[in-house]
Amino acid sequence: MIWLLVLGVLAAVVATPFVIEHSRSVMSDGRRGSAPGRFVELGQGVAHYHLAGPATGPLVVCVHGLTTPSFVWAPLTKGLVALGFRVLVYDLYGRGFSDRPEGLHDKAFFNRQLDDLLSHLDIDEPFHLIGYSMGGAIAAGFAATYPARVRRLVLLASAGMTIRDTPRLRFIRTRGKAGKWLMLAAFPIQMRRGIRAEQTAQIVPPEIIEGQEAQLIFQGFIPAVMSSLRGILAKPMEGEHMALRRIGLPVLAIWGAEDGVIPASAMGQLAAWNRDVTHEVIEDAGHGLPYTHTEAVLTLIAGFLPAPDSDDWGHDT
Repeated sequence: MIWLLVLGVLAAVVATPFVIEHSRSVMSDGRRGSAPGRFVELGQGVAHYHLAGPATGPLVVCVHGLTTPSFVWAPLTKGLVALGFRVLVYDLYGRGFSDRPEGLHDKAFFNRQLDDLLSHLDIDEPFHLIGYSMGGAIAAGFAATYPARVRRLVLLASAGMTIRDTPRLRFIRTRGKAGKWLMLAAFPIQMRRGIRAEQTAQIVPPEIIEGQEAQLIFQGFIPAVMSSLRGILAKPMEGEHMALRRIGLPVLAIWGAEDGVIPASAMGQLAAWNRDVTHEVIEDAGHGLPYTHTEAVLTLIAGFLPAPDSDDWGHDT
């Protein structure tokens, strides 16, 4: 009888993370009712987006990171719109108010979402592209795939240079359902610790903290993070960045000197792949550049992008 009890306990331990995930709230039309912005049914599911600024302004597309949906861009969007830019932000699948489709979240997956969204909006003119954290890897991948569509690229604390490699991450990336079990069991604790650590190190707007924590309420968020770890974040973006150098795309990379998520070595790695990148370091910044150091980031971006009222804003080579 003891062995039956032991088996029962083991079965409960194995099942619990999956049961908790299944019990989380499902992203639905009701949940989306109070969300700002708009929604569209694309090829992989419903996507949430927001388009702001003058219709005649040069377009800036912003891609968020692994765990922070499009609300992370709110402070920077206001500044860019005030400068005369038109700004498109959207929730990557698995985050925010967008759907949670299954499948590997690799470069092709993210390229398709952005391409589908641009097609829906009838945007065919070249635009500026900004990527934050994992969004930097996504943005670099999109620009390398569609070089004629991107005028200038801005990377904020960008992923894709070095790969974080710990025993736990290797297990999650390579062990199938066992890796998913560990992800479901351990990630909520790790994410909440990361949020608290950032609060301690930096002044983080309360709406950013609340929005990050709210992601854990919804079914499909943690599997989406895991799928990105197994996909877009599973290998360095060396080929993509070397391709961007060959085509001569202007690139600005902004780093936080106190960033505990993206190591300082990432800047050196990107410089080795593309010596034409312009690098800027914000000395007292951590990883949350768009919302902790908005003014400093905005100043650097404004100095890099052609002004909306300049004669050459639509004529980058």
